[in-house]
Amino acid sequence: MSWAPKYTITKGILTDLTKIEAVKNSFNDRPLSPVLLSSLHKTAKISQTHYSTQIEGNRLTLKQVENALYSANKTAKNYQGHDEKEVKAYYDAINYMEKYLDSDSAFSLDFVQKIHSLVEGSKKNIPYRDVQNAIYDSSDGSLVYLPPEAKDVPTMMQELVAWVQDNIDKLPTPIIAGLFHYQFVTIHPHFDGNGRTARLITSFIMRKFGYGLKGIYSLEEYYAKNLPDYYQALMTHPHHNYYFGRNEADLTSWLEYFIKGVAEAFTNVEVKAEKEQNKGLTADKSPLLRKLDIKQRKILELFTEFEAITSAQAGDYLNLSSQSARLLLNKWVDEGFLQIVNTAKKNRTYGLSEDFEQMLGN
Repeated sequence: MSWAPKYTITKGILTDLTKIEAVKNSFNDRPLSPVLLSSLHKTAKISQTHYSTQIEGNRLTLKQVENALYSANKTAKNYQGHDEKEVKAYYDAINYMEKYLDSDSAFSLDFVQKIHSLVEGSKKNIPYRDVQNAIYDSSDGSLVYLPPEAKDVPTMMQELVAWVQDNIDKLPTPIIAGLFHYQFVTIHPHFDGNGRTARLITSFIMRKFGYGLKGIYSLEEYYAKNLPDYYQALMTHPHHNYYFGRNEADLTSWLEYFIKGVAEAFTNVEVKAEKEQNKGLTADKSPLLRKLDIKQRKILELFTEFEAITSAQAGDYLNLSSQSARLLLNKWVDEGFLQIVNTAKKNRTYGLSEDFEQMLGN
């Protein structure tokens, strides 16, 4: 039997979905400079890494996470403490996810397993747990949750991924992402890394299917700022055993919590982007930028998300035919704005020239 989650789209969920849609549409039409987008994207990745690992007990502060990832101090970069390793592994997983998004590859079980292995700092896929595990309250040692038996995990994971694939064109993306998040941590397929993987795949689903906001928001901060609410929302049934209630639980309360968080994160991005614009950060201060025409400035936005682009991507973004886009990209190569990354005729890709890569901090 395939997974069939039970939930109701309440008035509150509808209201928040409307807010999410309004911000998404407004943001996509907002003219932000490539330099500002690159800065906001970097900040969001650091925030995502910090808060997702903090939820699981990582002790590094937000500034310490930034230093561990970006500091020029070699001592900090080479330090092999557990917390530093954990944030670097999570950051690597985010980077892999973004490259996977660039490749426009399909959502799959293999991808989910790859993300989990990266989150855990492993080069090889980590198999599902093969014995029963349990979640205990760290304060008093009492049993909080008993997940499904190990023998049921592979089938349940296949059903979960199949449900996403079958419903992504039928339901709003935030609903799909929220239900995936819930079911993944409910299955608890691995001994460790379940929460971090669930949150990262949730982000992937949002970005893959049109709700990325150019990768400059973080849902993890919403969860981390009030952990009791996060855990309470996931506890959809009072019985600790999966087979005695949670397998048939009504997930409406979780969805209300999750969708509210997405709406809050989206609103925060809109406010922050407007604030940064008002500070003048989108002003044309760079001599390099002043040399670019409108189309070139717009295509820079793509490079805040992708390291390399195809003529088809450029055509879609600039509302040009593939042939016109290809001619334009080749012209920009001759002018020194772009360089050809992959020279294969059928799979040709283009990247920024070195000067513009440095400007974006790539």
